[in-house]
Amino acid sequence: MGGDPLASFNPATRAWFAATFAAPTRAQDLAWPAIAAGESALVLAPTGSGKTLAAFLAAIDRLMFSPAPPKPATRIVYVSPLKALAVDVERNLREPLVGITRQAQRLGVPYREPTIAIRTGDTPSRDRALFQRRPADIFITTPESLYLVLTSLAREALRDVETIIVDEIHAVVPSKRGSHLAITLERLEDLRRPDASRLQRIGLSAT
Repeated sequence: MGGDPLASFNPATRAWFAATFAAPTRAQDLAWPAIAAGESALVLAPTGSGKTLAAFLAAIDRLMFSPAPPKPATRIVYVSPLKALAVDVERNLREPLVGITRQAQRLGVPYREPTIAIRTGDTPSRDRALFQRRPADIFITTPESLYLVLTSLAREALRDVETIIVDEIHAVVPSKRGSHLAITLERLEDLRRPDASRLQRIGLSAT
């Protein structure tokens, strides 16, 4: 590939990546220029090829180094068909967030720390109520839980969503869950503010 796929990222993000990985994977090399430019993308790559970071890093970079919204609002929604995967992703996001924060501090780059919320069928009611009152920047959920949010008062938290990431899309699309999720995504699109930019959709698939 020509050029540096990390070129559009903040110096703190680039420094964290360089200190953590030898080089981008092919999936990241191909995906980052398009995703960082705000384009929708489908990332097809084997398990363990860095697909999740390919999808998330540009969004994290944007969250940390662009001006904060006037009030709390969810900007990224990640949808997993598996509750266990959603929990893993929430845990795995902590490493880049902490690492990029440290690099920003070292370099003297102004930043803000994104907040994360997770919603599955196991999420306690107090956490659901907290999300409604104070939306997190990154919302991790399942197709069914996203539908429930969009049909409740908590949907107001999703009016400013910029990016939606659907993981394991190959496992969802051929089923009734896939049809249901497609309708849910259209609900999300309709909910967004009239002056919002086009919703960025990123699909991740192992096949």
